[in-house]
Amino acid sequence: MRSSNHLIGLLNFFTFLLSIPILGGGIWLSTRANNTDCMTFLQWPLIVIGVSILVVSLAGFAGACYRNTFLMYLYLWAMFFIIVVLIGFVIFAYVVTDKGSGRPVLNREYKDYYLPDYSGWLKDRVASDEYWRKISSCIRDSGVCRRSGRADGGFPEPADTYYQRKLNPIESGCCKPPTECGFVYVNETTWNPINSVLVTDNHDCNRWSNDQDQLCYNCNSCKAGVLASLRKSWRKVSIINIVVLILLVIAYVVACGAFRNNRRMDNDEPYGETRMEKSRPSWIRF
Repeated sequence: MRSSNHLIGLLNFFTFLLSIPILGGGIWLSTRANNTDCMTFLQWPLIVIGVSILVVSLAGFAGACYRNTFLMYLYLWAMFFIIVVLIGFVIFAYVVTDKGSGRPVLNREYKDYYLPDYSGWLKDRVASDEYWRKISSCIRDSGVCRRSGRADGGFPEPADTYYQRKLNPIESGCCKPPTECGFVYVNETTWNPINSVLVTDNHDCNRWSNDQDQLCYNCNSCKAGVLASLRKSWRKVSIINIVVLILLVIAYVVACGAFRNNRRMDNDEPYGETRMEKSRPSWIRF
């Protein structure tokens, strides 16, 4: 009995430790939301799941230490529900970030981003006027475009050097016009249109402004850049979640076995003895 309780207590301490990377992933997404992605609601499901695992693990640990069967029973059901929710979240994260990536640009190290390359619930939410006003304002206030500037001897870096930079999706989509517009580079956030008229159906060419408060914050390329940044962040966190999920399932299965062993011992059943065997008089047992 004591060894079984020790095993359950150890498993709860293990699941308590597993809550830390989930909480860390949620906090990391939160910092991304404040500094880059600006989608503040996406990190909360992870934070809630991490806190739930932490609290439930502490309850299970207490149940094991004090041999409280009710707490252990509650722990197993709560952990089962958390595992189901975590599976649903992992599936949801992969579904909403399934499509879309940057397009390579000739003679450029960075990629360009186009909104039609994305689809689904996340695209509709980001592209909606209600949310985009908040997101674009957050990106502007974060100063991501201002921080992208580099100086070379007190002057903006040359165009050839800039073209070989690996810009992140926000910098590429929001801080410069799309490459196909043919604008002439002045510095990282100042681009002048050429005199000749280029034939293109990309309306972002008309949305670009050298006003540092405007830039391409109202461009579809900026929305696509946000989606690409979100996809990259969520995929990183999802890998951690999958590993934690596998470990949680293993711990849950072992905890179920230990709990059944506890109940068997509470009923004075030696390990491996069935109830039918226990009910037989001692003189007819083999």
